[in-house]
Amino acid sequence: MKLPPDPAAVRVHAESHLTEGGQCVVCGLLFTDGEGGLNHVLSHVGVQLYACAMCHAHFSSRAKLLRHTNRASASFSIPPAALSNSAATGPHCELHCAQCGKTLSKDFQTMSAQEHNHSLGFNNDTLWFIYKCTIELDTNNRRVALFLLYLLIFVAGLLENLLVLWVNWRRRHSANGVLFCVLNVSLSDTMMVVTLPFYMMEVTMDKVWLWGRFLCRVTNLIYVVNFYSSSFFLALMTLERYLSLTKPAFPALFPAVGRRRWWLCAGVWLLSLFLALLENAHVDLLEWDEPGCYMLPEQNYSEWYASVAFLKLIFQFLFPSAVIITCNVLIGRAVRAAPDAQDPRDVWLVHVYSLVFVLCWFPFHLVMFLIIIDDLVNQFLFSCNGVEVLYFTFTIVEVLTLFHCVANPILYNFLGKSFRSDLTDTVARYIDREGNAAQLTGAPAEAETQREISTGQSDVDS
Repeated sequence: MKLPPDPAAVRVHAESHLTEGGQCVVCGLLFTDGEGGLNHVLSHVGVQLYACAMCHAHFSSRAKLLRHTNRASASFSIPPAALSNSAATGPHCELHCAQCGKTLSKDFQTMSAQEHNHSLGFNNDTLWFIYKCTIELDTNNRRVALFLLYLLIFVAGLLENLLVLWVNWRRRHSANGVLFCVLNVSLSDTMMVVTLPFYMMEVTMDKVWLWGRFLCRVTNLIYVVNFYSSSFFLALMTLERYLSLTKPAFPALFPAVGRRRWWLCAGVWLLSLFLALLENAHVDLLEWDEPGCYMLPEQNYSEWYASVAFLKLIFQFLFPSAVIITCNVLIGRAVRAAPDAQDPRDVWLVHVYSLVFVLCWFPFHLVMFLIIIDDLVNQFLFSCNGVEVLYFTFTIVEVLTLFHCVANPILYNFLGKSFRSDLTDTVARYIDREGNAAQLTGAPAEAETQREISTGQSDVDS
C-alpha cells in the first residue's frame, strides 16, 4: 500500500495496526504506552522519520538521532551532497544548506542542527509531533545537586580514607590478609576521590573540560582503574575473611610469608589497568563549541560502548557482588551457628556489607544496561520521554556510585573495635610525642637528650 505524504493519513494507517488493548496485529507485541505502540507499528510500515545528514544512518526517533549526533559528530565528515556550494574553499567562503539555502557556519553542530529540520523520511515538515518529547527536566538544578554531591564525597571520602591509610600503614607487615586488602581498598578509594575536583568543575560548566588533553586521559584512567580495583579487593577481602573464619587450615590468599601476596596484589592492579585501557584508548579531548573530555571511537561507537559497558557489568559488578554476597551469607551462618555466638548485630552487619555494595552499584549498571539495550535493538523500546529520563538519570547514579568511597572506611574500619582501638592508640601516641617535643624546646641539652632516649625506649616497649 502506498501512503500519501500526509501526517494524518500515516497516523491513521499506523493506528489501524494496533488493537484497542495496544497489541500489534502484525507481530503480536503488547504496548501499554500508546506512543510506544505507534512507534513500533511505524517500523512495520517502513517509515524512517529521522536520518543523519552527515552519515545517512536512519533512526526511528528524534531522540536516537540526537544521541547519535552528540556521540559521533566529531568523527564525521560533511558529504558534498549536503551543501549547495561544497566546492567553495577558503577561510571566508560561506556554506549553505542544500535544501533551504540557509547560511551555515563551518562547525558540525550548527550544520547538523539545521539538517535535523530536514531529516524526515519523505517530507520536510511532517510527523515531528509523533516523536516529540513532552517532558521537561531541570538540568540547572541537577548541575547544582551534582556539584554538592561531588563536594560532599570528596571531603568526607578523602578525610576518611587518609585516616584509614595513616592508622593501618603502621600494621602493613601484619600477617592478616584482610588488613592487606583493606589497605588496597583505601588506596583505591583515595585515588578515585582525588580526581573528583576535575569532575566537579566539569559538571558545573556543563561538560566543558578546561585542563587539556593530558589530564583528560590521565584522570579518566585513574578513575576507571580504581573503579575496578576497589571492587576486586573488596571481593578478595570478603573471601579471605570467610576462609580465615570457617577454614582456618586453608592457605591464606595473602600470606605474610613469601611473595604470594605481592604477586596477587600486582595481578589485581594489572587486570584493573588492562580493563581501564580498553576504555581509555578512545578517551580524548574533543573541541566542538567548547572542549570536552569524551570516549569516542572513530568507528562502531555503539558496539564499542556496549562492549565496555558489559565488561564493567561483568567484572566490576556481577563477579564481585557474587563473591561478596555468597561469602557474607556463609559467614553469617557460621557465626550464628557457633557455640559462642556473637552479638546479633554483628551478624546483621555482615549482610549490610553486601547491601551497601549492591545499593551503590546496581542503579548505575541498570541504567547503563537499559541505555545500551535501547541503542543496540532495532525496535524502539522507550519513548522519547523515557530516553530523556534515562540520560538525565545516568549522571546522577554515576555520582551515587562514589558513595562507596565514603561507606567503605566506615563499614570495614570505623565500625571495628580493633581499628577504633588502633586509632585511639595512634592519636594518643602522636599527641604524646607532640607534647614531649613542646616540653623539650626550652630544656637544657642534657635533659633534652635524656628525654629523647627515654621517650624512644617507651615507644619500643609499647
